[in-house]
Amino acid sequence: MTGHPARRAELLTPAGLRGGPIYLDYNATTPVDPRVVEAMLPYLTTHFGNPSSGHHYAEQPRRALATARQQVARLIGAAPDEIVFTGSGSEADALAIHGTVMAHRRPSGVQVITQVTEHPAVLEACRALHRRFGTEVTYLPVGRDGRVDPQDLAGAITPRTALVSIMAANNETGVLQPIEELARVARQRGALFHADAAQAVGKIPIDVGRLGVDLLSVVGHKMYAPKGVGALYVRSGVLLEPVVHGGGQERGLRAGTENVALAVGLGAAADLARRELADGGPQRLQELRDLLYRRLNDHLPGRVRITGHPARRLPGTLHISIIGVRGDDMLAATPAIAAATGSACHARSQDPSPVLLAMPQDHGQALSALRLSLGRWTTRSDVERAADAIAMTADHLLGLAAAP
Repeated sequence: MTGHPARRAELLTPAGLRGGPIYLDYNATTPVDPRVVEAMLPYLTTHFGNPSSGHHYAEQPRRALATARQQVARLIGAAPDEIVFTGSGSEADALAIHGTVMAHRRPSGVQVITQVTEHPAVLEACRALHRRFGTEVTYLPVGRDGRVDPQDLAGAITPRTALVSIMAANNETGVLQPIEELARVARQRGALFHADAAQAVGKIPIDVGRLGVDLLSVVGHKMYAPKGVGALYVRSGVLLEPVVHGGGQERGLRAGTENVALAVGLGAAADLARRELADGGPQRLQELRDLLYRRLNDHLPGRVRITGHPARRLPGTLHISIIGVRGDDMLAATPAIAAATGSACHARSQDPSPVLLAMPQDHGQALSALRLSLGRWTTRSDVERAADAIAMTADHLLGLAAAP
């Protein structure tokens, strides 16, 4: 399956992708879809008004903000008044984590539970609570498949547990956590549950009601909207202390005059993602991902190993190790592709990713890691040419290593 031909033909390749290397780093950031840019432009030019004002110039921005809120809510199965716009995914995570703990009278008397392969936005928010207030933070382990065992969560929850924060999909490996089961454990024990779904929303179906989560983070630049905009789903009835105080925007949870253009961009991206999910987008990416793996495996038999769970992972993420070849050496010697060894947050480090080190595995395999993430404009030709280029470089580097 490659998606509806007419829909595929509608896709205008962003100018930034033309003429460059094959882009296989969609998990780091996505190009802004030209249709998103088109939706935003009127709010960068004509409709400049403050949506909180009471005159003519506020009317269209206010309507646009409401529409964007509806679009984001529809994508994840929420109500529009449960969506809070933020300036990033990190801010959404901070509002969920700090907001939950600070809503308690004694932040030092509560516990937060997370897990070892979370994004730094979650881990650092938890560390800041412990450092500033003495909040207890418990870090759950993951297995070789990168997933948290719900029984480990059940054993860690105490009467003092205020929040459990576990990501929906890992940004490096693409591994999907059993969110529905984990959220059920938290709910049964009276704790709130937050999922950082930055890498999942728009790539796989997400329904907050089915998952049973109380809080869920959405990130614009992971789903073809601009950087600098995100959202937090806050289940009706959940009390949070705002992180940014001020004029009372976003139901008092996030002060600051709303950036209507960015909110419109996120809404437009959510609408496109919803249609793409219904039109077979995940299946198309999964087929391309599996083709990439098969082609690499054919070229390099016995050397290509998938990281994490072989099936429960994002459809467009292939995280592998090519045994005997360092990932950073591979990328430096393969200018035909733009990819990563792990999270963009650790791209300048020569050490193995903390995510991989937290998953029980061989240290050498962690050093050989490659994250190849596909997206809306990835084609079969891209995949075939990328596999050939990677294999050619691997053969060259392996030959150098074997030379006397």
